[in-house]
Amino acid sequence: MVAPPEGVVGEGFFATKLNDVVGLARANSLWPLPFATSCCGIEFMATMASHYDLARFGSERVSFSPRQADMLMVMGTISKKMGPILRQVYEQMSEPRWVIAVGACASSGGIFDTYSVLQGIDKIIPVDVYVPGCPPRPEQIVEGVMKLQEIVKNESVRRRSSPEYQELLASYNIK
Repeated sequence: MVAPPEGVVGEGFFATKLNDVVGLARANSLWPLPFATSCCGIEFMATMASHYDLARFGSERVSFSPRQADMLMVMGTISKKMGPILRQVYEQMSEPRWVIAVGACASSGGIFDTYSVLQGIDKIIPVDVYVPGCPPRPEQIVEGVMKLQEIVKNESVRRRSSPEYQELLASYNIK
């Protein structure tokens, strides 16, 4: 059970800020889009299974369509040839959208310091949460989702249309 946002409470009414209500609703209904290319994808499967059950956090509807997801979970090694496809998937997601880089390979290229491996997905798309590990345990992935929920819950409704956010997207050449 989620506690209501802070506000004025009285008999027969409850008043609060729109940002708090929207943030609470968004944080507890994140729809993940798994973009798994290697061993971190197996750990994600364990995270979604009954023992760890990511559905407890409102992420039970895994979407494989970018147009129906708002949380992109990039797991595993991303080659430079895969980079444009990952970016296209990100751009097809509707706003608001968030990104979690799961594992050492998605975060920094991992042990693959070669010409063909992208040294971190933050070179092509903005990342909100990094989950360390090679591969990370399901507990770490759950903690990463919980950290993202805190970010989403405290994010202003108007942040996505702010000049700072537009400048961030422009630095990645995203319109």
